[in-house]
Amino acid sequence: ATPFRHLTRTGSRACRMLKALALRPAAARVLGAKAGVVAGPLAALGFSSQQRSFRAPQLEHGQRAMSSVVQKANAGGSLDAGGGLGGTSGVSKRTDRKCTLVLEDGSVFSGQSFGSEASIAGEVVFNTGMVGYVENLTDPSYKGQILVTTYPLLGNYGVQNSPPDELGLPTGMESSRIQVDAIICQDYCHLPSHWNADKTLSQWLKENNVPGIYGVDTRALTKKLRVHGSMKGKIVFDEDVPLRDPNMLNLVASVSTKVPITYGSGDVHILAIDCGIKYNIIRSLVSAGVRLTVVPWDWDIKKERYDGLFISNGPGDPAMCEATVENLRWALQQDTPIFGICLGNQLMARAAGCSTYKLKFGNRGHNQPVKDMLTDKVYITPQNHGYAVDHSDMPPEWKPYFVNINDLTNEGLVHVSKPFFSVQFHPEASGGPEDTGFLFQKFIDKAREYKRQGHADSVYQTGPYFRNKKVLILGSPGPPIRPA
Repeated sequence: ATPFRHLTRTGSRACRMLKALALRPAAARVLGAKAGVVAGPLAALGFSSQQRSFRAPQLEHGQRAMSSVVQKANAGGSLDAGGGLGGTSGVSKRTDRKCTLVLEDGSVFSGQSFGSEASIAGEVVFNTGMVGYVENLTDPSYKGQILVTTYPLLGNYGVQNSPPDELGLPTGMESSRIQVDAIICQDYCHLPSHWNADKTLSQWLKENNVPGIYGVDTRALTKKLRVHGSMKGKIVFDEDVPLRDPNMLNLVASVSTKVPITYGSGDVHILAIDCGIKYNIIRSLVSAGVRLTVVPWDWDIKKERYDGLFISNGPGDPAMCEATVENLRWALQQDTPIFGICLGNQLMARAAGCSTYKLKFGNRGHNQPVKDMLTDKVYITPQNHGYAVDHSDMPPEWKPYFVNINDLTNEGLVHVSKPFFSVQFHPEASGGPEDTGFLFQKFIDKAREYKRQGHADSVYQTGPYFRNKKVLILGSPGPPIRPA
């Protein structure tokens, strides 16, 4: 690292370029740079042959690792590297088409395209996660939405190879296709670097006819959405399109399965109502040893025999799913265990007599803190929802299970005497922390208890657990402990 520290100190543009070539092997390959291109100028700067050559093996390794991605990118046309090593990782911004984002209040944000060049309208929302754009793009809960990523960089690890797993589901995906209407970021990386990258994000978006924009001031855009709330918006190329509110549509019907599908072969049978179920929920349930039957959102569950009922996540306004709510009203009169996630929490709440409402800008990200009201424990959770349950006037047999510490909104319900509970966050993660994954096992344990005994105790009856009164923090004295 010694010679490159020296290069940084010199401050000259030529030396900064040499450093960039050595640190970005993928860019060096596209620009036609070889190890010798870097080593020659280093010799002129007075570095020894040992110092000049230490970076060459890493350049060659990076060239081999990125060869497939660059070849695939080149298959669609030559890459324009005329812009040098600027903000788009070695590709010039000059060749990307300009477009605009127009919000319902008349605000206009300019950017450049890295996806399909088709005008589109939807609800503009933001996600604060730093990683997981592949999972977010394929999450059915984003149906009808234009997604803004607050983390500035997108596309830096490409799109992974996704062969079917043992359940026949594409690895690393949350559905079979991209669900968002469009995606917006501050900077797009045209040249991804990851050992499992199969294609660029740009290629994937174009294959699915989904627009993508970079070069947008996402900080200003997010601040506007936080102040004014989620807004209708449109991305415009040549042809203008009218604004639309996707929440006025039954989005669940468009993402739900059309026919029942069974996964796994365990001893416990779980019936899952598909309102837009994420694939990692299916994986989480089946991996616990159950037989899972996924049915459409409006399926008549009265004719089914099962040991546990699961209600999935999904997009849009829960008021649009009255057929599901009506089925759940019947299910709540039975004693079979029920577990709901995200939209499932809202639908079960409406079936129980609670109301739901639209949040100002929703909770979408990987770091939402929630408090377990039975144990006083706090968990960091991934979330993606624009509606919430009003827990200020709940029926007496229902209690809040979790509460969001940031905005005090409801994060789950629990019945005081029956094995019914739900959460607003995503225990299956993908992406995000897996701190609350134990809730799947809790649900399956209740289903096994019901199958074995014909009844199961409420989750509420098993608490409260031990509550911490004091916490002792051990660490080094003085300033080093303050950041913790």
